[in-house]
Amino acid sequence: MKKTVFLFLMLSLTASLPGWSQTNWTLKNCIDYGLQHFGTVKIAQYQTETANQQARQALGLYLPQVAGSATFTDNVKLQTSIIPAGPLSPEPIRLTFGQKYQNNVSAQLTQPIYDRSLLLGLKASKPNQQLAELNNRQTREDVIYNITSNYYQVFISQQQIALLKDNLERTQQVLNILKLQRDNGVIQPVDYTNTEVSYNNTRSQLSLAENDVNLALNRLKYQMGLSQDQPLTLSDSLLMKVPPTVPMTQFDAKNLVTFQQAETNLTLQRLQLQRTRAGYMPSLNFTANYGTLNFANQFDNAFKNFIGYGSIGLRLNVPIFDGFQRDAQVQQAKLTVLTQEEQQRLNTSAYQLQFNNAQSQIQKAKLNAENDERTVKLAQEVYNITTLQYRQGTKPLTDLINADNSYRQAQSNYINSLINFYQARLDLEQSQGTLLNFYNQL
Repeated sequence: MKKTVFLFLMLSLTASLPGWSQTNWTLKNCIDYGLQHFGTVKIAQYQTETANQQARQALGLYLPQVAGSATFTDNVKLQTSIIPAGPLSPEPIRLTFGQKYQNNVSAQLTQPIYDRSLLLGLKASKPNQQLAELNNRQTREDVIYNITSNYYQVFISQQQIALLKDNLERTQQVLNILKLQRDNGVIQPVDYTNTEVSYNNTRSQLSLAENDVNLALNRLKYQMGLSQDQPLTLSDSLLMKVPPTVPMTQFDAKNLVTFQQAETNLTLQRLQLQRTRAGYMPSLNFTANYGTLNFANQFDNAFKNFIGYGSIGLRLNVPIFDGFQRDAQVQQAKLTVLTQEEQQRLNTSAYQLQFNNAQSQIQKAKLNAENDERTVKLAQEVYNITTLQYRQGTKPLTDLINADNSYRQAQSNYINSLINFYQARLDLEQSQGTLLNFYNQL
């Protein structure tokens, strides 16, 4: 009975999961799944936690450092010292100092009072954590981009298959008519054969398209972190028409996560330069030491009658000369900062170029898609009229074949222009740094 109740609860829980037990996957469902299951997302989360632990480590360097030690010594052979001959003794005197057994238990404490290098390390913890968060965001944006791009590819491929099937059906209807006309001697057999060749070509195109959609589905599953064995059926959430244009925004490179990553890296490099320079400065530490000693000639007394001792003090470390090593390190750090600053200026120009190109591309893609959409409607009208006229005997077969070919070509062009538009829109979102907004609005 308990097993039955447990199984029922598990099935209910599985059914309540957001979209992962469903048969049809929307674009948002696919992205949701990928953001939770794709390996790079998990790696980015681990790197974020690593940065948090590094911050703890940097803080720990400025906290008290306490260490304890204990030693037990068995002086198998004690050291002998010699007192030279003198007025008190005409011969040298041999003396043995110490006792056979010696115990020492001690603890040492060191507390940094002033260490510029450690303070700068603490200061670097925050930008290091920010960089990890930015890397996490970059990973999420990459997942959104890759899943969306592959989702579009699968969806458009499925529409291509639907159009090919529709073409097959129409061609089959024409073949049925031509077969009757051929059998009755109305047309030449070659007319039927030409149309049959067109039908077979369409079947071959359909087979290739079905294989392509399977490959695209496999790529989509990989980008989602979904098992290749699990079925994946996309929901018809995309309409076969030109979507509205993405609103144009004023470009600002600071919105891009790549720009923010570079800026944070620059901050870290400047702090590293300061830390290297801080190596010239003295450091001051407070020290404390406490322990107990025991000496004995008999093992039974080796752990009795301990004598305590302790001390406190200050330790000042002053760098004097290191053979110009630190100066070389400072110069290297300066050059690294200058290199990254120049690279950031180059990258900013590249981001602006990418945004401008994306704007131009989406305008062109939208115009092409709208024109191809109108062309499909016109080609369909011409095909329908030509088909009717052919059946009435007022149009020859060549006109029907030409109208059919034009209709197919118009459909193919429209499919290609649609995928170009969807991809251009995605590229524009990426160039604006608004992929997360795009995902949240799905």
